[in-house]
Amino acid sequence: MRHFLFLGFLLFAFVATGQIFKPVTWSTSVEQISENEYDLVANATIDPGWHLYSQSVPENGPIPTTFTFNEVTGYELVGDTREEKGVTINDPVFNMVITFFGNSASFRQRIKVSDGSLDQITGEVEFMVCDDERCLPPSYVDLNFDLSTATEASASAMSADITQSIEDDNSGESAAVAQIEKEEKQESNKGLWAIFIISFISGFAALLTPCVFPMIPMTVSFFTKQSKSKAKGIKNAIIYGAFIVVIYVLLGTAVTAIFGADALNALSTSVWFNVIFFLLLIVFALSFLGAFEIMLPNKWVNKVDKQADRGGLVGMFFMALALAIVSFSCTGPIVGTLLVEAASKGGIAPIIGMLGFSLAIALPFALFAAFPGWLNSLPKSGGWLNTVKVVLGFLELALAFKFLSQADLVLQLHFLEREVFLAIWITVFGALALYLLGKIQLPHDSPMTKISVGRLCLGLLVAAFTVYMIPGLWGAPLNLISAFPPPLDYAESPYGVGNSKVGLGSGGAVQEIPDGAHLLAPHQILAFNDYDKGLAYAKKVNKPIMLDFTGWACVNCRKMEQNVWPKPQVLQQLKNDVVLISLYVDDKRPLPEDEVTESKLRPGKKLKYIGQKWSEFQTIRYKTNTQPFYVLIGLDEENLNEPVGYTPDYEEYDQWLKTGIENFKQ
Repeated sequence: MRHFLFLGFLLFAFVATGQIFKPVTWSTSVEQISENEYDLVANATIDPGWHLYSQSVPENGPIPTTFTFNEVTGYELVGDTREEKGVTINDPVFNMVITFFGNSASFRQRIKVSDGSLDQITGEVEFMVCDDERCLPPSYVDLNFDLSTATEASASAMSADITQSIEDDNSGESAAVAQIEKEEKQESNKGLWAIFIISFISGFAALLTPCVFPMIPMTVSFFTKQSKSKAKGIKNAIIYGAFIVVIYVLLGTAVTAIFGADALNALSTSVWFNVIFFLLLIVFALSFLGAFEIMLPNKWVNKVDKQADRGGLVGMFFMALALAIVSFSCTGPIVGTLLVEAASKGGIAPIIGMLGFSLAIALPFALFAAFPGWLNSLPKSGGWLNTVKVVLGFLELALAFKFLSQADLVLQLHFLEREVFLAIWITVFGALALYLLGKIQLPHDSPMTKISVGRLCLGLLVAAFTVYMIPGLWGAPLNLISAFPPPLDYAESPYGVGNSKVGLGSGGAVQEIPDGAHLLAPHQILAFNDYDKGLAYAKKVNKPIMLDFTGWACVNCRKMEQNVWPKPQVLQQLKNDVVLISLYVDDKRPLPEDEVTESKLRPGKKLKYIGQKWSEFQTIRYKTNTQPFYVLIGLDEENLNEPVGYTPDYEEYDQWLKTGIENFKQ
């Protein structure tokens, strides 16, 4: 009786607080396909603003929807569980393509029955849902399919094609779908602008190579001499520049069309994509360093030259094409690198990249045609052009290891950990500094009797950058290049080479990392994942506790950790003024046998996973089941202030921390 009274009290408390969310309800039905074949249909009704993830989610992404059917004699499963066509986006937080459902979703499992007396089949669905501000821990719902109530299947269900594709009603998309698509569009726009700017700068770098730079005065002189008037010469040069843009943009369009806009981003997370382009960039780098030249067949050049003699618009187009082909040994590696980097972004990024690159190439031809007197101010061709080419080769060599590092991270091979990556970069940029300072000579370099001031300054700058990277071997964050090397925790020594200690506390004392704790990279915050151990440590050091109810697959948890926690005023308090206990509600590791207990919220069910333990702990104690969820408590385990959820305003979050800490001190 007490047990039921307790459950009744919990139910009343949950309803009263309104914090327990159950945004998905499930219903089941059965459709008969043939005499002994049936479709078990599970329908999810999803509250507005929430979305349910697909069954197919890439590794290290959100928790996928998963169906399990109890194994009993009398039937067998036919194929996999099919689902509707959901909404597919490139999630900027997880950096992967993810499919989810809004409003409703339908799942079908085909079975073949061998026992005519079988009338009940049971199963379970595990799923995860999120909205714009929070995610719920993995939920488990029992499913019951009554074969005696089976109805005749529709024509589409009786199709021999196992894969089902149901078109979405776009007008019925939830607010969550619209919001996520809006955020994705904003992130995509930022990424496209970055690609355009990088490509534009790369185009100017390509101008300063031996294959392109000498072409500027030759081509501009041709237009000014062949044209009857200055205006005609300027017009022809502009048309010529426009054709250069068209040729390279067509190249970017072809890449996008061949691979597909969505497929490019999917490829970017592929191990083989990263390994192949690592090798490709190594080839480009060796070409720039002088090992060999990448050239297109001479017969292509001859055919294009013949067409260029035709004159008119057709002739100018083939003149522009001739420039692209003749200069390929210098521009090819740059164009290839840009296409690789743009392809990893997906969408129309290759087109935008080629637009930026070609504009930078075409602009000088139009400007010098308009102002031919500027040609006198151009530096003469010489050995410095090969120096530019070699510098680009070193940069290509360094960039190549970014792709190899991504493949290593996906496979978790720990072959190219942070220290190894930085050692390679230090070596590459150190060699570049020596080259610029005249200590190394490569093929095609002209004899050098003295170093120009510009080359000396650039050499010193590269040397300074090389020295800047060295402390990274001992755990320095290296914020200037944080996007390139592996994360701080993917290292031989996550706390720095030779380090097993960390400075803790506002007093700066150095002490051993306590039992059960670890440093949460990249912020190096001392964190516990076990409530009891964290509580014991907090009592030992006399600090308040911040409970962080989080999840590996919680999007907004990562946003808080990436955008709010690094703010100096917030980070200082998390590192020095509180004891952080992060409890992952989607931790799928099994509980130790002595901790497996019956669920208080689902009588008759056992808590099997660590995440289920912390999810139920949060639900019962704090009457909520959303993440992220932050609670500041004292050593008596009482709240110091009101808990908060997703708080993207760092000033508001900082004030919440300060209030709780001050209440602890009183």
